Amino acid sequence: MRYAFLSEAWFTQVDALVAAAGDLQIPAAMKAVEVNVTITGAGGDTPLFMKDGLFTRGHRADAGTTLTLPVELARRIFVDGDTAAGVQAFLEGAIRVDGDLAKLVAMQTVEPSEPQKQLTRQIAAITA
Repeated sequence: MRYAFLSEAWFTQVDALVAAAGDLQIPAAMKAVEVNVTITGAGGDTPLFMKDGLFTRGHRADAGTTLTLPVELARRIFVDGDTAAGVQAFLEGAIRVDGDLAKLVAMQTVEPSEPQKQLTRQIAAITA
């Protein structure tokens, strides 16, 4: 079954996939990044927090960086794994970064681990 991106059912399924994934072997450069992500869309904003290469719902007050991007782009980057779309969107001004940009840039140069790639494929498979 497939679930609408960012819906409650989608988050529930993603949480289950993450729990079942075990050790994702997250590279150190990804673990070092703590960032609030705001995904904007017609249905309102979705606040997320990224730490250790994984997202949780909500923002954290102590995150030094906030990334704001539209829902269609968030899906391309985080679900489809299209990092080139993220770089292009940033250069075009479609992504806004408030705070420490250096951490995000450093993370972009890191190749995800094989378990992370597998998890991304599983998430893509359940996303409508």
